[in-house]
Amino acid sequence: MEGYIFDWLNLFLRWFHVLAGIAWIGASFYFVWLDLSLEKPSDENEARGIKGQLSAIHGGGFYEVVKYKLGPQVMPANLHWFKWEAYTTWLTGFSLLAVMYYWGAQQYLIDPAKVAFSPAAAIGSSLLFLAVGFAVYELLIKSPLRNSNKGFASVLFVFLVFMAWLADQLFADRAAYIHVGALIGSIMAGNVFFGIMPSQRELVRAVTAGETPDARYAMLAKLRSTHNNYLTLPLVFIMISNHYPMTYGHEYAWLVLAMIAVITGLVRHFLNLKTQGAGVKPGYLISAFILTVALAFWMAPKPVATVGSVINADLALHITHLRCAECHAESPTSDMFKTPPAGIILESEAQLLQYKDRMLSALQTGYMPLANITAMTEDERAQLIVWLQAN
Repeated sequence: MEGYIFDWLNLFLRWFHVLAGIAWIGASFYFVWLDLSLEKPSDENEARGIKGQLSAIHGGGFYEVVKYKLGPQVMPANLHWFKWEAYTTWLTGFSLLAVMYYWGAQQYLIDPAKVAFSPAAAIGSSLLFLAVGFAVYELLIKSPLRNSNKGFASVLFVFLVFMAWLADQLFADRAAYIHVGALIGSIMAGNVFFGIMPSQRELVRAVTAGETPDARYAMLAKLRSTHNNYLTLPLVFIMISNHYPMTYGHEYAWLVLAMIAVITGLVRHFLNLKTQGAGVKPGYLISAFILTVALAFWMAPKPVATVGSVINADLALHITHLRCAECHAESPTSDMFKTPPAGIILESEAQLLQYKDRMLSALQTGYMPLANITAMTEDERAQLIVWLQAN
């Protein structure tokens, strides 16, 4: 029953995580768009302390939205807060990390070829990785460096690239990417919990007490919100990356992730500038497209040198029986799977050829076997790749 329970927990938490993430990201994107789209207020609104206003139509209705410079003269009776979307996304995400990579540490978290962790040591390293990464961000955001957008972005980028490299040295390939995503998600949720919410509570307290709100709190909340805006696209990529082993299974997976961050940053900046009314600057999109094409060419699998003569089907099946069938069989013997992952069964020549393209991708990137738990040799990998390419 362990494998069955594992699958249900995985399904429930992943589903819940995605739903919460949609709510959080949707609200975040909307409010950044709203803030950047505000127009100069009318004289009447400006006299009321309004900073900007916006007219919109959606769902068959007209909307008038205004933003105060600091706060209204009187606190509204009903004030809507946006926080549980972020908290729920982080809680479900960390729970999913615990189920997938802590419960399944031997299969998903540990790669003995990198570090021969025990499950307890691997989990401890994972928690330390996330805690240290989060602490460094908090030190940076509370330092004078936060006053320089370009300086802060450069330092944070270099730090996250280093953390991606470190994760790639410590954990199994897919787990390495997920840990970078977990770190980014923790930073974003921390921005809400430790920065945005306390600042907003102070603004509400000041308005309720009849005081003039301190603009410093509003600026800090907006800064953290802006950071979240730029971190969102790389995080979404990492969330879907587990379907594409050509990325996290690459020899320089950390560098691939760094390039993805640059590409998504260019796209996000283009959209923000366009929304802000700075005009359409296609150079950012063109640069992102060129970098994407260049990355795809650079990542293309290298030809595998033939090891002697091409093996026959019997030897190919022998290799898959030894190295793949623990999971990819009608009745898997792996403790973590009671049904073959993705429904892929590799017990006959016809089945090997049916999943030829997916096997080639998994073998060429080193993604399969997971963390090489069945100790497939490089010769066996090369022989199987050559046999698949020849058939």
